[in-house]
Amino acid sequence: MRALLVTSVGVTCAAALTLPLAAPALSAPAAHSASARPPSLSPESPGSGPPSARTEAAPDEANEGGTLEVPEAPEAAPPRTGGTRAAAVAGSTQSLPLEPLAAPSDRAVGPAASGQGLDRRTARPFSLVGVVWDDAEAELHGTVQVRTRATGGTSWSDWQDVETHNAEHAADLGSAEWASGAVRGATAPLWVGDSDGVEVRVRPEAADPQHPAAVPLPEGLRLELVDPGADPAPEPAPAGRTVTPAAFAGNPVPPATTTAVPEVLTAESAATSAVNADLAPLGATVIPALTKAETEEEAAIVAAGAKPYIGPRPKIVTRKGWGADEKLRERNFAYTKSVKAAFVHHSATGNNYTCKQAPSVLRSIYRYHVKSSGWRDFGYNFAVDKCGNIYEGRAGGVAKAVLGAHTLGFNTNTMGVAVLGTYSSTNPPAAAVTAVSKLTAWKLGLFGANPKGKVTLVSGGSGKYSKGKKVKMNVISGHRDGFATECPGARLYKKLGTARTSSAKLQGR
Repeated sequence: MRALLVTSVGVTCAAALTLPLAAPALSAPAAHSASARPPSLSPESPGSGPPSARTEAAPDEANEGGTLEVPEAPEAAPPRTGGTRAAAVAGSTQSLPLEPLAAPSDRAVGPAASGQGLDRRTARPFSLVGVVWDDAEAELHGTVQVRTRATGGTSWSDWQDVETHNAEHAADLGSAEWASGAVRGATAPLWVGDSDGVEVRVRPEAADPQHPAAVPLPEGLRLELVDPGADPAPEPAPAGRTVTPAAFAGNPVPPATTTAVPEVLTAESAATSAVNADLAPLGATVIPALTKAETEEEAAIVAAGAKPYIGPRPKIVTRKGWGADEKLRERNFAYTKSVKAAFVHHSATGNNYTCKQAPSVLRSIYRYHVKSSGWRDFGYNFAVDKCGNIYEGRAGGVAKAVLGAHTLGFNTNTMGVAVLGTYSSTNPPAAAVTAVSKLTAWKLGLFGANPKGKVTLVSGGSGKYSKGKKVKMNVISGHRDGFATECPGARLYKKLGTARTSSAKLQGR
C-alpha cells in the first residue's frame, strides 16, 4: 500500500491529496506490510512531480546523484498587520538593494571603505537577515553589520556581525544545483527575532601595506529580511483520543483532545512525507524514537546489512513538524549513492533563540537558502537545536542518502548536520552534542559506517582540496576538515571526539 502510495504521488503532482490523518504513534514503529517495498537507497530514486526540464549528466564519483531544476512561480509577499501572523501566512522575504554610505569621518580609513548599506528604516516584520549579491563565485572581503528594532518597540539593538564567509556551505562545483543560474553569493543568515526596523552597513577590508588597494565589494548587494511565517497548527486527533502534538525538548506540550478532520496535503507535502512511509504514517509531524532492538528489526527492511552496528533511531521532527513550505523547494529529490561520513556544522545564526523558536529559525534558514541564495532546498540533511531536538532537513527521506548542499567539495556520499547557533566562543550545550551522537549512530549505522573510523572521500573541488583529490578523514568530521573555514566553531569542533565515542558506543562497538 505504501509503495503504491509513493508511486501514486509521483504521477499526481498537480493534484491536491486529501486524506484523514491521525497523529503518529510515539512509542512504536509504523507497521510494515509484507509486500511493502522499502525506500530505495540508490541515486535513481524518484521524487515527486513531473520530469525536470534539466537533469545533470551522468554523475562521476565526486559528483553523483543528479539534481533536478524546476522553475518556480513568482512569489508575492503577503501583507502583515502589526506583529500577528495569520494562519495562512507561509512566510515572506523582503529584498532591499543597498545604497552607497557616506564616507567615514576618519580619513585614514580611505574613501574606498565607505561601503554600502541602508539607514534606519521601518519594514514589514521579519526575524532573520542576510546579505546576498549577484555572483556566487565572488567573495565579500569586508564586514557586514546590522542592528534591528523589535516589533512594536522603540529601542534599537547593538550592532551585530554577520558571518561573511559562507561560500563553503554550498552545492558542489559543477553540480546541476550549482550550475542552475539561480545561485547567488550570500552571507550566513543571522536570527534577530521578531523585528520591524533595520539598519545595515557593509564595508570592504581597508587597504594595508600588503594590499594597497581595497578589494571592491561584490556587485548587486541586497539586504534580505526573512519572515518565517506562522508555526504549523497542531494536527487533529481521532475523536475521543488523546494525542501529543510534535513537542520539543525544553518546551513540553500538554495533551489535547480534538475532533478528527480531513487534512489537505499538497502533492509536494505528500511526496515529502511518503519517502518516510516505512518510518511513520503519512503526514506525521514526528518520526518516533525506537529501541535498539526495534531499530535493528526496522533496519532489515530499510537498509539490509546494517546490523549489528546501528544505534537506536532517535526521535526526528519531520519537515511537516517544523512547518516547511514544500512549494518553495524543487519538486524532485536528489540522491547520492551512500552515506560514508557526517560533516558537523554550526548554522552561524547566533544563539539568541529559544527551543520553541527553533522551527521558526529552520523555516527562516530554509527560505533564505532557497529564495535568497538560490538553492534547490534547505542545505543541510539534518538540524539540531540547543535542547537536543533533531529535525529533518533537505527533503528526500531521513533514511536515504539525500544529496545536500552543506560542505563544498564533499556533498557526495556524506550527510550534513547543522547545530543551530554560533559556537566560535560559546560552548555547545551537552544536549546538542548528545543529539549529534544519537543521530549519527543511527544514520551512519544504516550504511555500515563506524563513527570512530576513517574514510577516504574524493573532493569535488573546494578551497582546501582540488577536484579529484582523495582525502582521508574521520567518519564524523567538522566542516573545517573539508574546507578552509572556521565552521563548526572552535568550541563545537572540540566536542567532536566526544560525539564519535558516544556514537560508536550507541552502535554497540
